[in-house]
Amino acid sequence: MAQKTPQNYANHRRFVPLYHFVLFAVFVVNLLWAIFKAVRAFSFETAWGVVMAIAILGLYFYLRIFALRVQDRVIRLEMRLRLKDLLPADLRGRILDLTPSQLIGLRFASDGELPELVREVLTEGIQDREAIKRKVRDWQADHLRA
Repeated sequence: MAQKTPQNYANHRRFVPLYHFVLFAVFVVNLLWAIFKAVRAFSFETAWGVVMAIAILGLYFYLRIFALRVQDRVIRLEMRLRLKDLLPADLRGRILDLTPSQLIGLRFASDGELPELVREVLTEGIQDREAIKRKVRDWQADHLRA
């Protein structure tokens, strides 16, 4: 499915409404309902309902965290391979100096601006991925994110 507007820093975050809003709301309401039932008529069954509601909500968050961690590992590998091809010799030896957070921030930069942006990140010690993303001038969209 093609994007209607070009991707940039302001709109690059991905929200899946069914996951981020509907499922989250259902799980929160389920927890609140379980707590309400346990307070009104405490028993092993209602207490277990609260435990299960908390477990389901925990699962919701951990599933997202696990997917993002795998995505970050793939980005790290992809960026190291990309930098190996694009960086000049003086920077190529410093690829391993870049942290995963820095690599994630750099991934949206075009091939043409990437070497100078890497030099700036390493020279100035910029660690914040959001600050790095804001420095990208020629944004390369990534529509395959988790």
